[in-house]
Amino acid sequence: MNPVRSNPDELLKMIHSEEKDKMRGHLKIFFGYAAGVGKTYAMLEAAHEAKQRGVDVVVGYVEPHARPQTMALLNGLEKLPVQQVNYNKIDLQEFDLDAAICRKPQLILVDELAHTNAQGCRHAKRYQDVEELLKAGIDVYTTVNVQHIESLNDMVASITGVMVRERIPDHVFDNASQVELVDIEPQELIDRLNAGKIYRESQAQRALTNFFSIENLIALREIALRRCADRVNKISETERIKSKSDYYTDEHILVCLSSSPTNQKIIRNAARMAYAFHGSFTALFVETSDFPSMSEENQNRLRANIHLAEQLGATVEASYGDDVALQISEFARISGVSKIVVGRNNARRKYFFSKPTLTEKLISYSPNLDVYIIPDQETAAYKERKALQQKKNHFLPSDFFKSLLVLVGATAVGFVFYHVGFSEANIIMIYILGVMLTAVTTSQRMFSLISSIISVLVFNFCFTEPRYTLNAYDPGYLATFLIMFLSAFITGTLADKIKQHARQSAQTAYRTKLLLDTNQLLQQAKGKNEIISITANQLTKLLNKDVVFYVAEKGALQPPALFPAAGNEKNNEYVSENEKAVAAWAFKNNKHAGATTGTLANAKCLYLAVRVNNNVYGVVGIVIGHSPLDSFENGIVLSILGECALALENEQAAREREEAAIFAKNEQLRANLLRSISHDLRTPLTSISGNAGVLLASDAALSVEQKMKLYNDIYDDSLWLINLVENLLSVTRIEDGSMNLKLTTELVDDVVTEALHHIDRHSKEHKILVKHPDDFILAKMDARLIVQVIINIVDNAIKYTPQGSQITISTSRMGSKAVVEIADNGPGISAEAKPHIFDMFYTAETKIADSRRSMGLGLALCKSIVNAHGGEIDAVDNTPHGTVFRFTLMAEEVPAYE
Repeated sequence: MNPVRSNPDELLKMIHSEEKDKMRGHLKIFFGYAAGVGKTYAMLEAAHEAKQRGVDVVVGYVEPHARPQTMALLNGLEKLPVQQVNYNKIDLQEFDLDAAICRKPQLILVDELAHTNAQGCRHAKRYQDVEELLKAGIDVYTTVNVQHIESLNDMVASITGVMVRERIPDHVFDNASQVELVDIEPQELIDRLNAGKIYRESQAQRALTNFFSIENLIALREIALRRCADRVNKISETERIKSKSDYYTDEHILVCLSSSPTNQKIIRNAARMAYAFHGSFTALFVETSDFPSMSEENQNRLRANIHLAEQLGATVEASYGDDVALQISEFARISGVSKIVVGRNNARRKYFFSKPTLTEKLISYSPNLDVYIIPDQETAAYKERKALQQKKNHFLPSDFFKSLLVLVGATAVGFVFYHVGFSEANIIMIYILGVMLTAVTTSQRMFSLISSIISVLVFNFCFTEPRYTLNAYDPGYLATFLIMFLSAFITGTLADKIKQHARQSAQTAYRTKLLLDTNQLLQQAKGKNEIISITANQLTKLLNKDVVFYVAEKGALQPPALFPAAGNEKNNEYVSENEKAVAAWAFKNNKHAGATTGTLANAKCLYLAVRVNNNVYGVVGIVIGHSPLDSFENGIVLSILGECALALENEQAAREREEAAIFAKNEQLRANLLRSISHDLRTPLTSISGNAGVLLASDAALSVEQKMKLYNDIYDDSLWLINLVENLLSVTRIEDGSMNLKLTTELVDDVVTEALHHIDRHSKEHKILVKHPDDFILAKMDARLIVQVIINIVDNAIKYTPQGSQITISTSRMGSKAVVEIADNGPGISAEAKPHIFDMFYTAETKIADSRRSMGLGLALCKSIVNAHGGEIDAVDNTPHGTVFRFTLMAEEVPAYE
């Protein structure tokens, strides 16, 4: 039997969740179905128990209640001072988030999780304050009622008749470490209300009349119990994954977004359905050609609906097209959607011959999908606003004059055709063409419809018998008029649709081109600064707004770079200390902040994290004012930032690979040096110590010749060690980049002469010849290093050539180069060795040289020094035998003296 395999995605999600839990604080929610059940009392009792266990407990904020027993429990607990906020000349008391983070207790109490903060606080909602506390590693106790859960809001409102404005997203409730249901019988709650233990007498009577009826309380209690049971089911599923039980999630719920005020109820129902089916949840907005002309009220409502869907865990997607049903069905087919949720107001035909409804089209396009229709009605207020919108349907004078001009032009051409003798069919075609031009040139469809009607009337008036009347002798004209009207109307309608499709295609093509250009530019970018510049320029091109870019380095934001839009000047207000603080918060918390958000909304910019998963590579600030981005702009901005984050991630990975390669190379160099030194230093040091020991032990027994030989050996070995150490120090400086060239203009012959003063004493066994040119040759060089190059090459020639060989040093000028050649008439270099002689740690196999005395550093060092001077070095065969080493330097002109 095959072992049961767990879903790898769920396992990975669980592992990431466990890693986050180790760093985050734990949230405990005291959950009730109505005010007065005892949530705050239970929370304070639990706080006292935690304090007795030695936990550092602090009261962050507890709503002041007129309940003496509850308030008495505050005694003995440390209380943080509240934050005073002045709003509309009223002093309000709010939870002080910064003071809590600065105090950083083990456990903090924050009452009323769904509370809306006063304007001026960092976050718009208190649950966002709690999220930041948890991220800081602080445990939190809090309270909330069932009517404040977002997905249950409509259900509770339908029971109580009260629409609660303060709500929390479902994920805050579901992701809590503990939820304790504080439950009492509804009748006991009403008794407590009558006894004045919850509200004052006047408030209590009003509450009993409206909210606190026995039927309402029973229903709310049932909803709260069911919500807690759903949470338990979710926990059991998580445990099933941990225990490697099989688990499948193949339901995919799709909800359709719109600007309708009833859309929020549809979204909440779809969210509950996705939760119940344990399926994925997607919200789709289909942008039609009417979107640009949508009123600001409807756009704001649409943004609110999109935000609600995101809060309820939906993945928000967008599609483009006038056939909404087709776009939905195609998206559902491609994305593997199993259920679609729509509202009932889209599922009714007003007339028998009216167009099919959205639901009918969906069923026709996707017969295998389940379409759920949520029973709901459009509110009266929305109907009135919709009627006013249709009445307005803004009349544009320019469209009127365009239509009139086209109609007059078609009539003029018709008179020309009539006098020339063309048939009526040709004149009819002129009017149909005019209707088509009207549809193309005007912005509203009604002009093509009116133009169709007027064209028929003008044709009848001007070109049918009797002329200049609306009568017609021939009964066949009635059919002609009807066909002419239908042809003109259909042609105009098709032209209008083609224009709309062209507009949508242009918008989609613009988005695709912008994203493609961004992708290609970022792929070609070299370095972080170029990536940032490309991203900012693309954003300013798209939005025509100033952009501020903060790049992240070593876990902190660097000074911002401001990219003004075309025609704008740099404004330092956008990079003030307050703006930097908002950007830092967005970076630290990996969330959106600033203008048009619920966090630090007083900022001038909207701050978005440039991120890949949980890795944040920077923060972008968009000077957006008070008008949020529409869905089209928001989608492109997020796509561009995603491309930028991937480019920054690739750039960082490439830089880390390069650093790793350099580190590995340096480690290899260090290992080779240590290997060579451990072997090559042993021989001269042993020789020096041995010879010195002989001289000390048997001074009288040695002859003068023997002593001189020992002295010479000690001198040779010491000189070799000095040269070795010089080469090692130079190699080290070159490899770590710390060698600084001190370039001066020097006479090349003087440098050669200086080098010969430091040549090995074995040079006396060779004939060294220096050829000076007739002219002075000056070159730009670091004389100390070039002297070392000449010494290394000459010593190499002495080492690898037999005694009596000739070494010739010559200097010359070739164009803008000064050339130094060092030639010998020794046995030369083999063809196999020639490509490697400038490699580090390479030594040639030869009987002449003592290979134990060569680490293979000399020629490699020469190459590095010459290359650092901008010159070249090579080795070629000498004629008839031997080797010529040649290197070049940048020549300087000899100054003219008068």
